[in-house]
Amino acid sequence: MSLSLIRTLTAGITAGFVLSGCAEMTDAEKNADLGPINAIDSTGLNDIMLNLADPAEAVKFFSESLAAEPDRVDLKKNLATALVNNNQYAEAALVYEQLIDEGNADNDDRLAYADALIRNGAWEEAEKQLNAIPPTVETFDRYFLEALMADHNKDWAKADNFYDIARGLTTRPAQVLNNWGISKADRGQFDDAEKLFKQAISADPKMFTAKNNLVITLGKQRIYSLPIIPMTDKERAILMYNLAREAIQNGDIDVARGLLANAIDTHPQHFEPAVALLASL
Repeated sequence: MSLSLIRTLTAGITAGFVLSGCAEMTDAEKNADLGPINAIDSTGLNDIMLNLADPAEAVKFFSESLAAEPDRVDLKKNLATALVNNNQYAEAALVYEQLIDEGNADNDDRLAYADALIRNGAWEEAEKQLNAIPPTVETFDRYFLEALMADHNKDWAKADNFYDIARGLTTRPAQVLNNWGISKADRGQFDDAEKLFKQAISADPKMFTAKNNLVITLGKQRIYSLPIIPMTDKERAILMYNLAREAIQNGDIDVARGLLANAIDTHPQHFEPAVALLASL
């Protein structure tokens, strides 16, 4: 069982909601020939699509808009953002690359491009993009990506420094703390990892990824009791199941059987995998 890495940046980059209904148009408005540019600019539809729309709908909207007006730089940037929101990182990287080649990319675009590259495993190119950004750009996104890059390069001193700076630049540090915990666990510094995962859970009690990472870290140390953290019955069952898998990897089969039985008793309706794994043992 591997730790779950989250590279999410700011909530504004990743959030996607259902598009709210527009006010009914008058007959005069329906008959007016606004044209695509005026219509978008006058209604703020770009912002609405990016901030309120379903990500797939936003991708479709900006793709069609860009096909009609291929020279609109703002539409290209919005399409790239929509693609990121829809987890289409490879496609987003191509759009950002085009913006850079055309000389239309700013530092925020390069950061978004580097993020998309990292999500696609293109670490060397991502590092080039980060290095091309002036050191005067001291934003959360910059330091978070620099921390991930330092982790990848196993430059632990830099990673700790960048994670610490990024944590201080956001009011929602759970993601940073979770990733920092993963970094510590990868180094075998389990005590530090546990503290960071608990801090992440304290910052966001609903963050299941941090709960799971904490339990897996305990399992790697052959600690098979669940920590005292907020969890639903379903989460408790899943955590015991994953802890059982760690026990199996450690060769502690009897412990695994007990954990699986407890997982099934805790939430039998939602936990067929535990039944199957217990039967296999």
